[in-house]
Amino acid sequence: MSAGKHLNKGSTIPELPDDGMLRLYSMRFCPYSHRVHLVLDAKKIPYHTIFIDVSDKPEWLTDLNPLGKVPALQLVKETGQPALVESLIISEYLDEKYPENRLFPKDSLRKAQDKILIERFNPVIGAMYKMFVSPEVVPGAITNVSTGLDIFEDELQKRGSAYFGGDKPGMLDYMIWPWCERSEMLKYLLGNKYEMDKKRFNNLLKWRDLMIEDEAVKCFYLDGETHAKFMKTRREGNPNYNMLVNPSKRQRTC
Repeated sequence: MSAGKHLNKGSTIPELPDDGMLRLYSMRFCPYSHRVHLVLDAKKIPYHTIFIDVSDKPEWLTDLNPLGKVPALQLVKETGQPALVESLIISEYLDEKYPENRLFPKDSLRKAQDKILIERFNPVIGAMYKMFVSPEVVPGAITNVSTGLDIFEDELQKRGSAYFGGDKPGMLDYMIWPWCERSEMLKYLLGNKYEMDKKRFNNLLKWRDLMIEDEAVKCFYLDGETHAKFMKTRREGNPNYNMLVNPSKRQRTC
């Protein structure tokens, strides 16, 4: 497993043991990569992590993955050791390949409904992204985030459960969590200009507090201040991917 350093152009392919473990090519601050880490950790699937500098990718990455994307999951036990890309595709593959602790509902209709909700979270992602990367408050972004989150507040109310997955987190919970975790950076980036309405989002705020205590979430969790620190380096045009090479007490690995 990578010690946390992000590999860039000119680096050599890391030497890993021939142990049959999955290899996840990731970026520590990428929310889409975060999704795959959550699924792997929730299902307790052993894997190696290789962090990639996405601004200056190593040449060999496209040999493994022609699209040069992260996350990419290399299936070392399969013929040709293929790599899968796209966080949703990887996550669904893992849920089917490793049926223990299934994250999607077994019922086909409920699974389809959860996949629709994952898709409906995309406007929230887009609005949040604008708020993360812009040094100024983007007109309408806060409203768009709140309007998008209304759907999920209402869904938790309808389901009457602590998590979207029921009495424990499921795939829907893990697929939206990376952005909910990162929303905590807004108070460091915007001051007090954004705060979730405690009455309007009563269920979601309770859900957020429960998710922070989930074992899979703890494995890859970073607090809002740390996320904001990285985002500020990105805003300055010099993203510091390796700021956690010497992990602080804020970071836990499983």
